Amino acid sequence: MCRFALYLGEDITLSSLVTEPVYSILHQSFHSHEREEPLNGDGFGIAWYPPMFAEPAILKEVKPAWNSRNLLSVAKVTRSHCLLAHIRAATPGLPVTQLNCHPFSSGELSFMHNGTVGGFLGLKHRLVKELEESTFLEIEGSTDSEHVFALVKEAWAAAAEAPAMARLEKALRDGIERVEALRLDSGTDEPSLLNLVLCDGQRAVISRFVSEASMPANSLYVHRGHRYVCEDGVCRMLACGEGAGAVIVASEPLSEDAGWERVERNHLVLIDQEIIWF
Repeated sequence: MCRFALYLGEDITLSSLVTEPVYSILHQSFHSHEREEPLNGDGFGIAWYPPMFAEPAILKEVKPAWNSRNLLSVAKVTRSHCLLAHIRAATPGLPVTQLNCHPFSSGELSFMHNGTVGGFLGLKHRLVKELEESTFLEIEGSTDSEHVFALVKEAWAAAAEAPAMARLEKALRDGIERVEALRLDSGTDEPSLLNLVLCDGQRAVISRFVSEASMPANSLYVHRGHRYVCEDGVCRMLACGEGAGAVIVASEPLSEDAGWERVERNHLVLIDQEIIWF
């Protein structure tokens, strides 16, 4: 399983999410606290939305995050209001390549996944046959995650007339429902773990999902407030106040300050002007 973090709010440096917090994404690449295996060293990726651009910029490497000088250099000088960070622990049987590193993107959309599609190799052919040819040709890697993103993209395109937030929500819900239908149709008894992030640079939908009732879902937390700051090596969320807010959704808390809330199992988090739980 992997670890990820999403930030939406006022501009911050990438380092505020990736390297500076006590339990930053970089820290979690070699010492994850909520996985049996603490290492997440099969590559990493960062997506951020630059000013004046609707589409995200992306940095991906196959090397572990703890061993990337490029990441350290870029993170401390790059700022954005919307950041996605992902460290990978590759699913057994899937190769460690740059094309398989998250986040994935298409136009203004960015996407990442922590978990696995149950019995993916046995249902992959069925999934691909459901896709439009143009969507299939956009798949570059071999992960279950990118194939789920293909389903999500088609659902997002089909909901073009919906308001932006509702469109993202419908796309993620439909993607989960379609992949679960394929999993059940394939006859596998392997469950799916689908902690997914779908973002358009202004808003995001995040799921914490597991298909087996007796199985725990992968960890997921949310932290919200007025503004997120890192000062003298200490990162914290300032209390709610007037004006713009800030939200972090992460596989594990990044800092020791109070306010991290566990997302309930099989729930979505919607981030726009406010957080909506259901």
